[in-house]
Amino acid sequence: MPSRVLLVEDDRFLREGLYELMTREGYDAAVAADARTAQSLMEDAAFDLIVLDISLPDGDGIALCQGWRLGGIHTPILFLTACDEEWQIVRGLDAGGNDYVVKPFRMQELLSRIRAQLRQNATNFYRQGSLVVDMARMTAHKDGELLLLTPTEFRILQALIKGRGRVLTRQLLLENIWDIDGQFIDDNTLSVHVSRLREKLGSGCIRTLRGIGYQWEEQA
Repeated sequence: MPSRVLLVEDDRFLREGLYELMTREGYDAAVAADARTAQSLMEDAAFDLIVLDISLPDGDGIALCQGWRLGGIHTPILFLTACDEEWQIVRGLDAGGNDYVVKPFRMQELLSRIRAQLRQNATNFYRQGSLVVDMARMTAHKDGELLLLTPTEFRILQALIKGRGRVLTRQLLLENIWDIDGQFIDDNTLSVHVSRLREKLGSGCIRTLRGIGYQWEEQA
């Protein structure tokens, strides 16, 4: 599945050129010419990366970034800015931006920065339907709502996702997952944790193989 990129740029010539470049590189790109359209697109779909101009006709890209971060959206944001003053760059990064490129820029440089952010995002985030798991922050959201997972529940979730495609035996989980006090959990406690985790994630995510272990179910 191609990576989904949201491009927010008010300059029509640059926007069309970047859209053509991204689609030619195999990305599933969506474009917005202003903050209002960008906000609408973010509410309707999930993206793997946002390429965001700082200066927009109806708002500030930095304020838009801040709003998304406050709303629990951790999608990587690559700022495009015509200003190379240090204070502006720091302001963007402090707002939650991941990287920036100063205009005018070389297209290959931009593509390199995009690939770097997507690689990092693929390592830190897992997405399936409305479920988004942030491995670095140890958080999970479903339908935009934060799931209240215990540290042990999250470690089980993380192990299942990283081991997707194969069955994780109960013994393997018991040997590698510690509870919050640093003690090994026993077999019965593991069953309870998995049951609670399944309730929070919804049916269809965790498959139980009786007497063997568990397997993460990829949704079509």
